Amino acid sequence: MTDQQHSPGRRDEQCPGPYAPESPGQSTTRVNLAGTVPIGSYPPPTGSPFLYPGPPPAQDPPAASPPPEPSRPDNGLRSLSAGAISAIAAAAFVIAMVAALLGGLAGGFLVSRTYGGNESLPAALAGSAVRPEGSIADIASRVLPAVVTIRVVGPAGSGTGSGFVMRQDGYILTNNHVVAAAAKGQITVIFSDGQSIAATVIGHDQSYDLAVIRVDRRNLPVLVLGASTDVRVGDPVIAVGAPLGLDSTVTSGIVSALNRPVTAGGTGASSASFINAIQTDAAINPGNSGGPLLDMAGRVIGVNSAIARVAGSESTDGQSGSIGVGFAIPSDQIRKTAEQLIATGKATHPVIGVLVDTTYTGQGVRIASTAQNGSAPITKGGPADKAGLRPGEVIVTFDGRAVTGPDEFVVAVRAKSVGDTVEVTVRAGSTARTVRMTLQAAN
Repeated sequence: MTDQQHSPGRRDEQCPGPYAPESPGQSTTRVNLAGTVPIGSYPPPTGSPFLYPGPPPAQDPPAASPPPEPSRPDNGLRSLSAGAISAIAAAAFVIAMVAALLGGLAGGFLVSRTYGGNESLPAALAGSAVRPEGSIADIASRVLPAVVTIRVVGPAGSGTGSGFVMRQDGYILTNNHVVAAAAKGQITVIFSDGQSIAATVIGHDQSYDLAVIRVDRRNLPVLVLGASTDVRVGDPVIAVGAPLGLDSTVTSGIVSALNRPVTAGGTGASSASFINAIQTDAAINPGNSGGPLLDMAGRVIGVNSAIARVAGSESTDGQSGSIGVGFAIPSDQIRKTAEQLIATGKATHPVIGVLVDTTYTGQGVRIASTAQNGSAPITKGGPADKAGLRPGEVIVTFDGRAVTGPDEFVVAVRAKSVGDTVEVTVRAGSTARTVRMTLQAAN
């Protein structure tokens, strides 16, 4: 709150002195407790604060002309008439008003300079609850109606997650792991105004950990997908959802890393979710899953999906709270996968067609040397086969990105789209070469 300081009003008055010079022929009377005593034409005693006119005459004297102006010493000063005094008072009032106006304008200029000239004043000064455009409070008020809480009850138990409306005709995006338990159960969507409605699964994908559900409502408020390729480390972000079941919760932070390879929900390619994640320090807790990660324009740049935890810190139910390291699926991946789920109920996964040797511990990933479970090390007719890769070679970079392990390699591939052409650097012994290949869809 800002205190406004006001200068007290000042009124300058011209006051006569305690005495007026006596004119010749005038008489005065000095009053004491004994009564009225004529004292002739003597002046009042020095220091007397009062002057009184003399007593009336016994009979009316003949009319006389007005007495002349009393003589005054010529000290360079001139007395002012009543009209002149009034004129000066009016001029002083006008000057005071002009000064007040200029002071107000100067104060407004200083405030506008302080707040950049294009931001709203603080509520204490502006006298309203409006927040500056682009502030967290402004963005929260605009996006909350499109963010939902999702409650699932199924044979495997119940849980709470988040989601957001992506189409006005009732399509809502969330994580696959939020609705996975509802295969033979019930999904309820709760809007920010407290209204709830049943939902059905339109499509889901475990590998990308995304799902689309739908409610029978129309003309819903929606969120806009931004471009995650434009995101930079240090950008401020806002996370919205229902952590720990607390509906319509807003937290904020920054993007703390990009292209963070995250494998969540299990180990091994058959059960895990592979996320080429946006990392953030905005507080994300269980229940935030499926909720949006927003930029400062209110656009969705990611879907909050996973949190890091310190080894041994999980609770008895296997969960832990935020330690300032959370992960979101980038919006560019969301857009592609959601469109596929809505259109066909499933998503496509790009592959290069190799089996990875999980026992290899060196730099990069090594292509298996022999068949595993009936599958050849390199898929015949696949991208790697067409590019000339051979069993036992080590993949060290994928499209300019260093490969550090099997999970990171799968994340890098899944971040691409079917049909993308990429460059892959492979090493055989001390010899390295770079080849180009076009990604295909997994069978």
